[in-house]
Amino acid sequence: MTRTNLILLGLVLVLAVMPLLLPVTGELAEPFSGADGQAQAAISEVHPDYLPWFEPLWEPPSGEIESLLFTLQAALGAGLLGFYLGLRRGQSQPSKRVDARDSGARPDRTSADAPD
Repeated sequence: MTRTNLILLGLVLVLAVMPLLLPVTGELAEPFSGADGQAQAAISEVHPDYLPWFEPLWEPPSGEIESLLFTLQAALGAGLLGFYLGLRRGQSQPSKRVDARDSGARPDRTSADAPD
């Protein structure tokens, strides 16, 4: 490995291990709570009489289900984006037509070759 590759590998390892070693909770009751809950707390602190405009139509039964649905949504979006980009790349490249004589395939019979 070259020196540059070793340096990059070391940086990747440091970036991967650093979040595990540093306690970055910020004195939150739930260190991995979502931004929605934090925003709701901030709004309640600034304007205690605030009433939400509407309620959600469906509330997931647990946080795990909510995370699952969010992950599925992200995976579906990434899949569609990847499909679209692959399709566009395939359309932008010139197509290579294969001639029957070049591919080793048998040419079609003509009427002279057909049995009587």
